[in-house]
Amino acid sequence: MPAALATLGPGRFEISGDLGFEDAARMLLEGDTAFGSLDHAEVDLAKVARVDSAGLALLLEWSVSAREAGKALVYLNVPPAIAALAGISDVSGLLAPAGPAGGG
Repeated sequence: MPAALATLGPGRFEISGDLGFEDAARMLLEGDTAFGSLDHAEVDLAKVARVDSAGLALLLEWSVSAREAGKALVYLNVPPAIAALAGISDVSGLLAPAGPAGGG
């Protein structure tokens, strides 16, 4: 099933389906449009069925872009497959919300 980004409410989103190479470029643009201008956004990943390295790269891109812009992007209900890929790649810290300045 193709990945889909849905709005749940102000600043709240969810991704469902297979998050992978086939959908990464489209999802990057959809996410940038949906929450790129928000100071704080939450993205629920509970309905992500499968993920590959391109899906992980997408989430990391969103995280890095948000941090560089001084914004907060929080991933909720991170599936074990995403956590495992992030751990293997030693990038799991980039999926965690940024802490207070100087608190890291």
